[in-house]
Amino acid sequence: MIGRLKGIIVDKHAPQIIIDINGLGYEVETPLSTFCRLRLGETEVLWTHLVVREDAQLLYGFSEKEERALFRLLLKVSGIGPKVALALLSGMETNAFLRCIESEDISTLTKIPGVGKKTAERLMIELRDRIKELMPHSATPNERLTLTSPLSPVAEAEQALMALGYKPLEAQKAVALVKSQHEDTAGLIRAALKAMVK
Repeated sequence: MIGRLKGIIVDKHAPQIIIDINGLGYEVETPLSTFCRLRLGETEVLWTHLVVREDAQLLYGFSEKEERALFRLLLKVSGIGPKVALALLSGMETNAFLRCIESEDISTLTKIPGVGKKTAERLMIELRDRIKELMPHSATPNERLTLTSPLSPVAEAEQALMALGYKPLEAQKAVALVKSQHEDTAGLIRAALKAMVK
């Protein structure tokens, strides 16, 4: 099992990054929360989870150990695969997700692409007791990072939202609504997600 990677970020294309470790490039799928923190050309550390399927070996990476722990917890829920788990982690911060489970806020969860009412209800039932182990460590730093990218922040934010499952027009409209408020990609993505989840 590959549990941790430390290397230089050489490519970013939401939600995937390539991290170079001694000349070997690892393709890693990331939630948007992690994707936004990673900077091209910088040495970064990722906590990883390897999924082995018949047709592929997929590596998922997270900037925080708590986020990886929640990802692994989500995979234990029946009907939740890595794609939906990433969408959940991308759609809201760890603290917000844990609050949704605690308060049984199904309506907020169903606004995330790929999460219907039945899936949200299953998350409530199966995670209600399991999330307690994450509660003390669920806080994540609210960082505003400026990303270095060949794409403009607006284009990268739109691309990231489409990778989450939103339609191109939905992504463009959401980013257009908030682009006057933020200049960096991370801020645009967070604001656009909040606007769509309301």
